[in-house]
Amino acid sequence: MQPMLDRLFLPALALAAILAVALALVWPQGLGDRSPGPFGHEPVQRTAEMQAAMKRETEASQKRLREAREAVSDLQTQAVAPGQ
Repeated sequence: MQPMLDRLFLPALALAAILAVALALVWPQGLGDRSPGPFGHEPVQRTAEMQAAMKRETEASQKRLREAREAVSDLQTQAVAPGQ
């Protein structure tokens, strides 16, 4: 009974591995590097619009951080010298 099971299971396992590799070749990639050949597309993060949006987001985040630091500094100054 054991040889019959191997005769069916191992070819099915090999077929599943081949199908998995074939699927990996054609499945759309994520936001990383471009896939090779005709399957790939320009990653979203490399488009001009996304680059501009990421730059705006970074600048806004830096501005918020700077304002928060200034607010903490002002509060510390008021706590040290409340009358002045």
